[in-house]
Amino acid sequence: MPDEKYMRAALELAAEAMRAGEVPVGCVVVGPDGEIIGRGRNRREESRSALAHAELEAIHMACESLSDWRLSSCRLYVTLEPCPMCAGAIINARIAELCYGAKDPVTGSAGSVINLFMENYGHSPRIYGAVLESECSALLREFFAGLREKGADSAIHSRAGMEPGGEKG
Repeated sequence: MPDEKYMRAALELAAEAMRAGEVPVGCVVVGPDGEIIGRGRNRREESRSALAHAELEAIHMACESLSDWRLSSCRLYVTLEPCPMCAGAIINARIAELCYGAKDPVTGSAGSVINLFMENYGHSPRIYGAVLESECSALLREFFAGLREKGADSAIHSRAGMEPGGEKG
């Protein structure tokens, strides 16, 4: 079952991403002993890389922490439903449990657009959605409202090209 304290840690990372001008997505990986062993936040603008998603950063750190690519006794908490790339990383790392906050109606790959975890890949984590959903969604709405106020092109800043919750960015 999801533990809100871990999603709150992911929310702190999402807020850090927002302060850095990134789409506010944060992620933590929790090890078998209940300790956070991986942390990540979006850094796409900062690193100028399509691969700089919060989940990939957190998974990489967790693999280093355990000295293993198999994270089969770990749980991943992320503030936004994973995209196809991050869903693939979760599957490949054999993560046992995925807990996400806000749904992503454009690239959400845990059920909003497609559920890649139901495909025959040989591994499927337990999935819990809507963990602190209102807080996760509020942070994303605040970020995109700020972009609109500045007149920025939110499409280049959005992981999905539109705001989670179905509103055009």
